[in-house]
Amino acid sequence: MNVPAATQKRTILFVWNYLEWGGPQIYYLAIMRQAKPDWDIVAILPKRSSPDIFGFLEQTGVRIELLDLSIDISPATTISQKLRRQLRRLRSESEIRRRLRKFELRECILNIETAPWQSWQHLALLSRRGANIFVTLNNLLPPSSRWRELIWNSRMQFVSRLPGMHVIASNSDTKQKMKRWVSSKFWDDITVAHAAFDPVQIDAARLTPEEAREIRVRHDIPVDKTVVLAVGNFVDRKGRWVFLEAAAHLLKTESDLFFVWLTPKLPGDAERDRIESYGISDSLKIIRSDSLGKDRMDVLRFFNIAEIFALPSYIEGLPISLLEAMAIGVASISTRVFAIPEAIEHMQTGLLIDAGRSDQLAEAILMLKNDNELRHRLAAAGRSFVTENFDERESARKCIAAFKECFADGR
Repeated sequence: MNVPAATQKRTILFVWNYLEWGGPQIYYLAIMRQAKPDWDIVAILPKRSSPDIFGFLEQTGVRIELLDLSIDISPATTISQKLRRQLRRLRSESEIRRRLRKFELRECILNIETAPWQSWQHLALLSRRGANIFVTLNNLLPPSSRWRELIWNSRMQFVSRLPGMHVIASNSDTKQKMKRWVSSKFWDDITVAHAAFDPVQIDAARLTPEEAREIRVRHDIPVDKTVVLAVGNFVDRKGRWVFLEAAAHLLKTESDLFFVWLTPKLPGDAERDRIESYGISDSLKIIRSDSLGKDRMDVLRFFNIAEIFALPSYIEGLPISLLEAMAIGVASISTRVFAIPEAIEHMQTGLLIDAGRSDQLAEAILMLKNDNELRHRLAAAGRSFVTENFDERESARKCIAAFKECFADGR
């Protein structure tokens, strides 16, 4: 029996073609949870992705489809590496287009994770098929040479005029910076739906000091030291070496500090050699997030181990891990780059430092360690501010409202 058209659900396709997961996927999971009652949800991602993200998707109850190919987002330093990476990207995008042939894209929302200034041809081909395309941008173009920016600018102008093309900015900084890269009408239509968190989950994840102590003991983290925590992919743009440099400097005189980095993927051999060179192995622990448990709540509860959260990023949108740490009630330090100042006001809701300055990070950590009143005040103010302003349910509703506008003509 045919289902009446009025009761049929439309489909949202969430597509990304890289193996690492992080803030963008947490952002999408929030949209999935809000949209699921009224939409069919399909997540399309590489088959070799982390078990973590598969677990989160299964908990959300969405359909999963697997890609054979994935892109390489690690740094490329030689021309041959760059060429191989570009070829791999093109092959991966071609596979995505083939996989999408089974869907009637005019009746779907295609939320695709890609850099539009790089994948402009891919987006153009999808637009020709009548796709309702949404790209979520967490930050804009990385700093580059003038000639490359001119090329990117022309591509963004082209993409912004494609039929069915939309952008959702996960922070106000990204939308503001896009103004010179896209047509004025396109810019006006950009939806700002902030990176955010689930206050209900956060409240459930907050632990008593005794419960936090048990987690420390379980993971061999000293219970009698001040813990400084970072959460995110252990990569250069997150400021990993700045974090370790600050730790090495402080541990020369502050033996009661302990540093933890929680990451979806552990460092490789070459990275471990560099980590060892800092000479802080006894006061540093790098933990893979899936070792905490299969539930997203296990990750959130882990934030309670820390007195201080530090994320010294160079390139960042509005990191969800920072918002979650602030919401849990951990005094937080980050850099004054991109959208981070939308959450941290210096000395009011947290501490801001300049990117790349391990000396400033060390000074900020020491300040919070030695001034209990300041640490507790910033923790409380930070929690209050982000809880009031970064509710993922509201952000998800904004995204879904933008999706629905594609069908406002009653198609």
